[in-house]
Formats: sequence, C-alpha cells, structure tokens
Amino acid sequence: MAKSNEDNKFEQLVSRMEPEGKLLSKREMTGGVSARVTAIELLLGDGRITNRIVRRHGEADLKRNPKIAAAEFKLLQVMRSEGLPVPGPYYLDESCEIFPEPYLVIEYVPGGTDFTPSNLNSYVFQLAANLAAVHRVNYSQLHLPLPIQEEIAAEMLAQSSLHTDESLNVSKIRETLNAVWPLTRTNNLALLHGDYWPGNILWNDGKLAAIIDWEDAALGDPLVDLANSRLEILFHFGIEAMKEFTRQYRSMMTAIDFTNLPYWDLYAALRLSKFPDWGLDKITEDTMRERHHWFVTESLHIMK
Repeated sequence: MAKSNEDNKFEQLVSRMEPEGKLLSKREMTGGVSARVTAIELLLGDGRITNRIVRRHGEADLKRNPKIAAAEFKLLQVMRSEGLPVPGPYYLDESCEIFPEPYLVIEYVPGGTDFTPSNLNSYVFQLAANLAAVHRVNYSQLHLPLPIQEEIAAEMLAQSSLHTDESLNVSKIRETLNAVWPLTRTNNLALLHGDYWPGNILWNDGKLAAIIDWEDAALGDPLVDLANSRLEILFHFGIEAMKEFTRQYRSMMTAIDFTNLPYWDLYAALRLSKFPDWGLDKITEDTMRERHHWFVTESLHIMK
C-alpha cells in the first residue's frame, strides 16, 4: 500500500531527529484544541522502541507568537531543569520544510487525565503543590519574550462584543472589572501556565505525572492561574474541593497577597463563560451554570 503524504512527512521528521531511527506508527491524539498533537512510535538505532509526541501549534497561537514552538521548547527545558513534572523536549524544527508550521517533539508521558480520582484529597493537594512550584520558578532565567497576562486580560475586557451570555452575568462581570482596571499590582510577576486545569494534567497510578500544554504561558500575578484553577475545580469537583485546593495553595504560598483574588476570579469566570458553546450534555452544562453563578456571586459579595 502506498504511503500517504502525511506518512512521508513524519518519516522525514524521524530521519531528521534520529538519523538511524525508523517510524513504526503514528496516531492523532484527541482532545487538543489549540495545537495538533500526534503520537509517534519509532525504532531507534540501538534497537529500542520508544514513543514521542509531535506538537504543531494552530493558526491563532502562531499569529499571537510566530516563535511559539521555540518558546515552548525552551520553557520545557527550564521546567525540567527545575525538577517540575513536564514532558522532556527532544527536538525543535522551525524550518517549515516538512510541515507548513514549526513543530516540536516532546517526551511521551504514560498516563492520562483523571476526572474521577479515587483519592480526591491527594489529587487536590498535588494540583496545588505543583501550581505553587510553577509559580516559584525564577522566570528571569527563561530569556523568553513571554506575554504579560494583565495585558492579555485588558484586551479581553476591551472586546465588549465577546462573551455576551447574560444568563452568566457577563455584563456585570465586565462592568465590575472595567471599573477597577488596571488592577494595582500587589504581587511580583510569576511564571504562569496560563491554562492550569485538570484537562492539562496527566496522572499515573494516582500520582501527578506531567503538566502539559504550555502554549498559554505568560508572566503575571500568580492569582491569575489560581483563579482559573479554582473555577475549573469547582466545575468538575464541587465547592469543597475548590476550597481545599485554595487552602492548600495559600498554605504553600504565604508570601502572596491574595487581596485581588476576587477580581481574578471574575476574570476567570469571564474567560470560561463560553462553555455553553462546547456541546456539553444538558446535565453537565446545567451543573456548570449553577456553579459559575455561585462563583460569580461569591466574588461580587467579597468585593462589597
């Protein structure tokens, strides 16, 4: 059977990355939104068989940062050197000679996402501990032009035509945030994952195996990541899990000023207000609506 053009491209990729290697198989990974993710199996020159992941960023990410593949590659190198659980980076190709976009090849980490953990307390503790570890990284060593999260937030707030679902109090959120924007910075800049939620965490036998999908990394107030994670944990595991996650994080990051957390909670609620467009089943969407409403109401109440 003749090989497809796609197969030939991946064979070229393997030849560049591992000159004595051979592509055995490939498969598209589901769940990716902003990047195209392909798992490849290859035979190395020494006879070992291994798996790796090829990441090709989408048009939106490339438009925002044409060097995003190189930035993610460097970021993973630094994270690994800091001992954080992230996939190891193997190869970067910005030539656009094989694919029309740059790509990077990273470690395949055994495991998967887990939305039904057998030990929720351990799960929440590990989420909090690893987020705290990310925020402790000395970002000055990155030497990368990472975006400033506050500027990203300002752009979203300025786009009044977006996120107009009034059943989710979008106008009230936007009005409240615009009245105080820009926020007075009360914390030092920190490295942010940008989308830290259970869908970007791999688990293996109850242990956090890897934090993945770093294309939204930025510099900003660590409360941005915290707020996003709080709402996602609320969506998937409920109020008590969210409160425990927050308590654990706060106990680990005692030098942080949490005064602006309600504002970043509202920003997270605005950012994640598109979930009615995600094609969820009715029960899931109704649950998320109820929890989103509670989250926003609590944030507004704290501000009074």
